Amino acid sequence: MSELPGKDFPNSADQDMFLRVFLASEREILRYVMVLVPSVSDAEEIVQQTAVVLWEKFDQYDRSLPFTPWACRFALNVTRQWMDRRRRWQRLLTGDVAEDLVHRQQRLRPEFDERLEHLKVCLQKLSADQRDLVEGYYFRQLTVESLGQRTQKSVDAVYKALQRIRQQLGDCILRTISEGRAQ
Repeated sequence: MSELPGKDFPNSADQDMFLRVFLASEREILRYVMVLVPSVSDAEEIVQQTAVVLWEKFDQYDRSLPFTPWACRFALNVTRQWMDRRRRWQRLLTGDVAEDLVHRQQRLRPEFDERLEHLKVCLQKLSADQRDLVEGYYFRQLTVESLGQRTQKSVDAVYKALQRIRQQLGDCILRTISEGRAQ
C-alpha cells in the first residue's frame, strides 16, 4: 500500500504515521469487529472499509490519545452500516445488540488476554514441525494444500495434524490456567 486513496497529506510523514498506527492496531480492530460479525471474511472486509474511513478522517485524530479506541468507534459505525446493507442482519439493528456485544467483549477481555498469554507459552512447547504448521496456517494464512506440499503430507493428514495441535494447545492453555489459579 504505497499510496492511500482519498486524502492527500502534505507530506509522506503523515501517511507513514497512519500506516504505522493502523497496522499496529489492525488485529485489535479485527477482533473488535469479529465480536459483531461472525464471518472472518466479512469482518476483514469491514476492517478494510474502516481503514479507508480512518485514512479520510486521520487529520481529526488526536495523536496524544491511543489510536485503537478511536479506530474502534469508526469500526462500530462501519459495522452498523454493513449490517444495515444486509437484510439478514436487520434484526440486530432493532435493539442494542451491537452495544451489548461490545460490552460483553470488554467484560471478557481480561480472560481472553490471559488465554492469549498462555497460548504464547503453549506454542513454544510445540515441536518445530508443529509450530511451522500452525504458523503457516494461522499466521501466514497458507492453504492446507500448500502446507501439504511443503510438509509432504496429504491434505487429510494436514487437517488431522492441525486438529490434534489445536486440541493439544487447548489442553495446555486450560492446564496452565488451572495451575496458575491453584497457586
